[in-house]
Amino acid sequence: MTVDAPPAPPATTDAPHRESHARRWRGPGWGFLVKLALMALVNAFGVMTLLSAFRAESWVVFGGMLVLLLAADIVYFTRRALPLKYLVPGLVFLLVFQVFIFGYTAYIAFTNYGTGHAGTQEQAVEAALIQGERRVEDSPTYPLSVLQRGDQLGFAIVDDGDVLAGTVDEPLREARGAEIGQAGTPTEVPGWTVVPKATVITDAELQAQIAALRVPVSDDPNDGSIRTRDGSTGAVYESTLVWDADAQTITDTTTGTVYTADDRGSFVAEDGSALPAGWYVNVGFENFLRIFTDPALAGTLLSVTVWTFVFATLSVLLPFALGLILAIIYNDARIKGRRFLRTLYILPYAFPAFMSALLFRGMFNAEFGVINDLFFFGAHINWLGDPWLARAAVVWVNLWLTYPYYFLVCTGALQALPQDTLEAAAIDGAGRARQLRSIILPLVLVATAPLLISSFAFSFNNFTVIYMFNNGGPSIPGAPYALGATDILISAIYDISGVSGGAADYGLASALSILVFAVVGGISAIAFRQTRKLEEFQ
Repeated sequence: MTVDAPPAPPATTDAPHRESHARRWRGPGWGFLVKLALMALVNAFGVMTLLSAFRAESWVVFGGMLVLLLAADIVYFTRRALPLKYLVPGLVFLLVFQVFIFGYTAYIAFTNYGTGHAGTQEQAVEAALIQGERRVEDSPTYPLSVLQRGDQLGFAIVDDGDVLAGTVDEPLREARGAEIGQAGTPTEVPGWTVVPKATVITDAELQAQIAALRVPVSDDPNDGSIRTRDGSTGAVYESTLVWDADAQTITDTTTGTVYTADDRGSFVAEDGSALPAGWYVNVGFENFLRIFTDPALAGTLLSVTVWTFVFATLSVLLPFALGLILAIIYNDARIKGRRFLRTLYILPYAFPAFMSALLFRGMFNAEFGVINDLFFFGAHINWLGDPWLARAAVVWVNLWLTYPYYFLVCTGALQALPQDTLEAAAIDGAGRARQLRSIILPLVLVATAPLLISSFAFSFNNFTVIYMFNNGGPSIPGAPYALGATDILISAIYDISGVSGGAADYGLASALSILVFAVVGGISAIAFRQTRKLEEFQ
């Protein structure tokens, strides 16, 4: 009887696998090195931002940056988060440029941030003391040199043979290793560049900066600061106002008036007078309430709001109607030279909007504008000075600028229409008017409705045309913040923010921005929901 031999054990495969792995592993590839370099730059920028936020005690920025930096390192140095590697950049940009900006705007909306309240209490105290500065009567005159380090300026003085240097943020400190020249002024200060006297004399802009520069003598603001008038000598200036941090008061030593800090971010005396310098504080919903309860402001904003809705609606309906009519006309194959004519009609779309608005501003001028000269026989029509004429003019300008867009959109929508449906309607006896009403227009609206909604939101905030054409004018009599008849909400926010000049009220402007965002977002959401009903025509 034959006995079968036991099967041979399987050959081990560890060695071939190790050899194959050794052949495949050749060190980190170029992709990993590029990723490493990019992440090194990201981390360097992140650490720099963290240090800046820590020094400024901006804990919200510090915490947010720390979370983003740790998240980026975890995502890009692990193999399990592959989808996040593509999503993180977009999420970061969304958080920084959308969520953060919106959140910061909402934060400002609950403060009195604006002219007279544009900084912290420490900055307000410093500004108040500077405004009351006088030269100390027995102050010696110090030899002085102007220092520069990048964009930062400072002073270096000679006091009893020692060189003291400082800036507006750094009080005078001994500058070891500094050298004094024959004229008795510092000629070399470690870490600084001494500005030559000839440069100080000839540079008018630098002279203004030097004259406004104040270098504190010590950490106590009541000790005064060094100022100079000629850039070569300095003296100690002290304020007639004295700050008491414990009592939260500023006392005018010349009159004895005591200004006490209140919860509104101002220093107020018993007689009701206040110092010009203040600081921003939380005021709750006061800015939102002012929009609806302040008689002068509420009436003006109501007029601006109504006009904003009218302007946004007309800026969509009129250009869309004109663009659709032209698209229907030039979609007819019987018209010769259609391509050339279409090119002519879209020319306004190729010009920058701000340039076209400026040109129309000159054309509508009552004195020398070509509109009156060519179309109204030289009549004196005050297009820009009369409220209703100005509104009609700006609607016309916006019609001229935007109808080519709808012309292109409607042309594409018409060319995409199913021809068999139109042919079937014609066979059934439907005329051109019936086809337009029952088939063409509904199908065009299905394709263009989202664009019309976005165009409404754009027109609602079309700052360029309003500002460049007439700067929101003519002004409304008695209106606050220099608001005008053609101002829409976005240009009103611009005026209230004080960017164009005058007093700034960033808190009120931010509150109004939040309301505009809510209105536009709500209208867009409702409109997008209603457009679903048009899909039944497909």
